[in-house]
Amino acid sequence: MKEYDVIVIGAGHAGCEAAYAAARLGASVLLITLNMDHIAQMSCNPAVGGIAKGQVVREIDAMGGAMGSVTDAASIQFRMLNRTKGPAVWSPRSQCDKVIYQRGMKLLLEETPNLDILQSEATGFILENGRIRGVENQFGDQIRCRSVVVTTGTFLNGKLHYGMRNFPGGRAGDFPSNALSSALSGQLGLRLGRLKTGTPPRILAKTIDFSKMNIQPAEGQEEEFSCWNPGLQPPLPRARRNDLPCRQVYSTEVTAQLVNDNIQFSPLYQGVIKGIGTRYCPSFEDKVVRFPQHPTHLLFLEPEGADTREYYINGLSTSLPVEVQRQMVHSVPGMENAVVSRYAYAIEYDFLHPEQLERSLRVKAYDNLFCAGQINGTSGYEEAAGQGLVAGLNAARVAAGKPAVELGRDTSYIGVMIDDLCTKEIVEPYRLFTSRAEYRLHLRQDNADLRLSAQAHELGLLPEVKYLEFKTYRDSLARTLEAFRTVKSAGKTLLVHLKDIPDGTELEAGRTLLPFPAERMPEIPDDRTGRRIWRELLVEARYDGYMQREAHEIGRMRKLEVMEIPENFDYTTIRGLSTEARTKLMKVRPTTLGQAGRIDGVTPAEIALIQISVVRRNRQEAAG
Repeated sequence: MKEYDVIVIGAGHAGCEAAYAAARLGASVLLITLNMDHIAQMSCNPAVGGIAKGQVVREIDAMGGAMGSVTDAASIQFRMLNRTKGPAVWSPRSQCDKVIYQRGMKLLLEETPNLDILQSEATGFILENGRIRGVENQFGDQIRCRSVVVTTGTFLNGKLHYGMRNFPGGRAGDFPSNALSSALSGQLGLRLGRLKTGTPPRILAKTIDFSKMNIQPAEGQEEEFSCWNPGLQPPLPRARRNDLPCRQVYSTEVTAQLVNDNIQFSPLYQGVIKGIGTRYCPSFEDKVVRFPQHPTHLLFLEPEGADTREYYINGLSTSLPVEVQRQMVHSVPGMENAVVSRYAYAIEYDFLHPEQLERSLRVKAYDNLFCAGQINGTSGYEEAAGQGLVAGLNAARVAAGKPAVELGRDTSYIGVMIDDLCTKEIVEPYRLFTSRAEYRLHLRQDNADLRLSAQAHELGLLPEVKYLEFKTYRDSLARTLEAFRTVKSAGKTLLVHLKDIPDGTELEAGRTLLPFPAERMPEIPDDRTGRRIWRELLVEARYDGYMQREAHEIGRMRKLEVMEIPENFDYTTIRGLSTEARTKLMKVRPTTLGQAGRIDGVTPAEIALIQISVVRRNRQEAAG
């Protein structure tokens, strides 16, 4: 068979971005999936973005990735979350037509040069002299390659739970990947664990009384995820509507009582499920048991697409038996006669303990094996896609004989997430929040391209035509900011009213303070680029002092990140380290002093001891 530079196993959100990134670098890529018709399937909520997640999608887009543009094509409702708070935590979110999203991503990958797709099950690896040389599938094919990316989502030894009944599956309607799980642990000797997630029921719109629910309308579509001119976007199928509303409704005390009366049939509470679930997206029975003081809980009814009448009940994820699920649904106002079209379930699956990874997402034990997505202990489409981009980038670089690269915590939420995964112990599915970032004022959703597009172009991820568009915007913004800062230094201010700002610019209470006179400002176009420039000016005007302070902290952190710790550094030789610190340092094997400082249980005093020891070792090696 044909030999490839990179093989990507799994075509969920991580696998799609990994394959797309590697192909953009010119690598020959094979994407292996269990089902060609389920590429980029939205297994749970058909939505992209949210708190911190929206920032990740903007970062993927800024680096030439696919998720932002495909989301825009599939969007049926767009909202900017946290508008009442500061811009550091504004987060875009789109409800998507899940069929259009899946079709759009599949088409994009099928048309990408250098990228082949094969429907088959990867069952093992070709090992030669302790190095991975390829992948085997269930047909007996041995497909050789230079590097491998594993993005198996919830499919490794997946098991679906409906009450006390359980069935093997990677998700409802798909069989699991058991042979590959055995290969990762048995053939490669990697340490796997067990996690759990879940999904709520879906119901038919014609059986819902929406008059008993609050409406949540879509916002204007002047905002989109992708920052690029529509003319630069690939031709994709588009959702028929982009203004479909969602609904809000509360569960009732009867709903909670049904849970309490049937808790003995919950696999989660009867010890049948061994995997650990996420704290931040709990099952409904978990909310009832853990928060008995709250008799009701907010639910969102979200459309699954413009051309389907199924609704997703966000907030009602459960693993209770199907007969109990029906009663729970009927206990909610407006759903008394609702027909359940798909039952909720919990799913258990194997994952790779991520301390076995470098921050490039390379597996430490194998220099050409990368992992991305839920296999690394994360949850969410966006977290998976961000990891996929990094893993695909580095798999292609390693295949070409180039060193792997890392994204820093100071440059991206993707970097924050990966550093957390590789540094901290994962005891539950990891979910990204803005609070996890120390420098979130610099990591805003509106400036992802300013942070990442130049680097992406240097790495070969961002095509020249998009880079030129970015450069035009960056230069125009720089000229405007220079004028702003010059006049600001003279102490001049002018109150600018909303009527003087282009439509679509978000301001507080109809006016804002801009410290420069309008006549001294370079001309700003009245288009989407102009609106972006206005927003950057407003952030500069309001938060300049805070941003300068944060920039100072970033500078201090970078000094620690520059000091590398040798891979074979012997922590047992450092006197004064606690047993806990020494154990965790030897387990994580941090690559820099900054990463070592973020390990739980390692104190600043112990970081100072490590710094002294590393400096001493470097001097000795230089001298002799």
